[in-house]
Amino acid sequence: MDGSIVGTRPRARKAGKKAGAPAQPRLVFPFTAIVGQEELRLSLSLCAVDPSIGGVLALGDRGTGKSTAIRALAALLPPMRAIQGCAYNCEPGKPTPGCEACARRAPKAVSVPVPVVDLPLGASEDRVVGALDLEKALAQGQKAFEPGLLARAHRGFLYIDEVNLLEDHLVDLLLDVAASGENVVERDGLSIRHPARFVLVGSGNPEEGELRPQLLDRFGLSIEVTTPSDLPTRIEVIKRRDAFERDPPGFCAQWQPEEEALRARILAARDLLPRVELADDVLEMAAKLCMTAGTDGLRGELTLMRTARALAAFEGATQVSLDHLRRLAPMALRHRLRRNPLDDAVASTRVARAVQEVFGP
Repeated sequence: MDGSIVGTRPRARKAGKKAGAPAQPRLVFPFTAIVGQEELRLSLSLCAVDPSIGGVLALGDRGTGKSTAIRALAALLPPMRAIQGCAYNCEPGKPTPGCEACARRAPKAVSVPVPVVDLPLGASEDRVVGALDLEKALAQGQKAFEPGLLARAHRGFLYIDEVNLLEDHLVDLLLDVAASGENVVERDGLSIRHPARFVLVGSGNPEEGELRPQLLDRFGLSIEVTTPSDLPTRIEVIKRRDAFERDPPGFCAQWQPEEEALRARILAARDLLPRVELADDVLEMAAKLCMTAGTDGLRGELTLMRTARALAAFEGATQVSLDHLRRLAPMALRHRLRRNPLDDAVASTRVARAVQEVFGP
């Protein structure tokens, strides 16, 4: 899928259907119908509450529902307000310089789905950052910018499947944009700067290659996805997937109440988030936990703090508790640990030991 916006791609038109008829959205497996994978579902929900958490990296076995969960997020997210016709999904009142839609005297604000954009592994640099619009250049003789995938992902989610196989030149682009929140294009006589703030979501199988440390550090949360080991869970996964493939509309309708309930919960958490407080003693424990675990830099504390606030809001609390920190520590810290040649334990085990040392059994 080359840069499609997941969940909004129309089905192929059937023979005999009138041209110009509205396209029907492609149905995706409901987010709330996913069996197990509690960490993955929780991490994605928290990033929907607070995008500043920094995204999710889901690594694990093939065929465990990583892509299904991430793509199901598109249909779940509440719509957002944007300027009609804007290629950058600009928020009303915050126009992008040089955007024709934003430059209108009275731009119209509309409700649009939150973009969840696929970044294919083989995408060219022009496809990702944008380039000269050749059609306008040849037909009209004018230089115009054709926005790329980073523009379409602004204020949404950028999803990279098999992120550990991403080519180095694309990794460098993502690092620059993730650090600045802007995409700068200087080529073909063009000088364009536009906002590109998105939640980065990646999935992959670690057996097929490792991520560059610089990109790994840009993900707020890291999730380990494993194949279910108990028979009832495996059977339930198969039954639900089979039911969806046999009757997608009926299966989605069956889970619609749960989808609506989770969507309402995310909206309520967003409203509550600015009022969630984090006491100094809780922040002190977060810093102590990161020091004990041996994390690199200070992003561990910042991510732990933001994620704990989002979790408190998601659960309807106005105070971050030590229990929030304890539950979120593996997700926020396992990919930030400093390499220790004297300790060959896996990252999750090292984080668990640090949690026990700081918080007690």
